Amino acid sequence: MAKLKIEDLKKIKDRVHAETALRDGYNRVKVTVHMGTCGIASGAKEVMDALMREIGEAEVSDVMITTSGCMGLCSREPLVTVEIIGQVPIKYEYVNPNKMRQIFKKHVLEGEIQTPFVLAKGAEIVK
Repeated sequence: MAKLKIEDLKKIKDRVHAETALRDGYNRVKVTVHMGTCGIASGAKEVMDALMREIGEAEVSDVMITTSGCMGLCSREPLVTVEIIGQVPIKYEYVNPNKMRQIFKKHVLEGEIQTPFVLAKGAEIVK
C-alpha cells in the first residue's frame, strides 16, 4: 500500500466534508460580510441588511451568514466572501446593496460568479 501524503489526506477530508455536508443538512453556502470598522464605515451594514432581505424573500434555509473583522484591504470595502461547497471561495469588493442582491441571486442561487465585482478567487493558505 502506498504511503499517504498530507496533500492526499487533505483531499480526502475535503471530499468527505463536501459529500456529507449536504446529506447531513448543513449549509450549502456560507456568505461572510466583512464588518470591521472600515467595512461598516463603507456600508457593510447596509450590505448585510440587503443580504438578509434577499434570503428572507427567497425563503432559502441552506445559506449561512457570518461576519468577520477587517481583512486589511480597507480601500476595497465593503467586502463579501461567498463559499459554496465544492467550489473555491470568491471575494467580492466594493459591494453595495444592489451588488449584494445581484451576487445573491446570480452567484448564491444560480452558481454564476459575478466577475465584474470579484477581488480574488481561492482561499489563503497558512503554512
